[in-house]
Amino acid sequence: MRKFLLMLACLVPLAAPALADEAALLAEAREIPKTMMPRMLEVLENEIAKNGHANAISVCRDKAPQMAKALSEKTGWAIRRVSMKNRNPAAVPDAWEQSVLDEFEKRLAAGENPAGIDKSGVVTVNGQKTFRYMKALPTGGVCLDCHGPANKLAPGVAERVRELYPEDKATGYQLKQLRGAITIRKAL
Repeated sequence: MRKFLLMLACLVPLAAPALADEAALLAEAREIPKTMMPRMLEVLENEIAKNGHANAISVCRDKAPQMAKALSEKTGWAIRRVSMKNRNPAAVPDAWEQSVLDEFEKRLAAGENPAGIDKSGVVTVNGQKTFRYMKALPTGGVCLDCHGPANKLAPGVAERVRELYPEDKATGYQLKQLRGAITIRKAL
């Protein structure tokens, strides 16, 4: 028993830096949605005010991925948005993201505030250890004009969505439902 405790004591100092590194990565990852999402919402609201909802679809379609790419280049993190009911075919979750989205749905159903739902972890991707982080994106009021019930979409939205996304699955949402998530990763 004493030998086991000595061996365990030798391992604890090795684990502490890894835990500290993971905590630092989590803190860094949590800042990205705080930067990206308010800016994206501002751009979306400005476009709606100038050109209407149907034309503002370009913000989510074109500008949001551009913003994610620019922020990825600036921070060194790979950033994208995913959804179980995607509009954009590029927003399909991978296996890890799908399991996290399923967990987010359960947490939301259990009464957790959607604004605080997130998850992180170190996983192996193609033989490479990777830190992954996801932050839930709840459906807000402005989202409902393009993602709400089909009979309540803003004028011209349904037609524009059919034109741009013939395989669209991203309508029928209610306020505060899980619209998707921002997903962030960095190879270690």
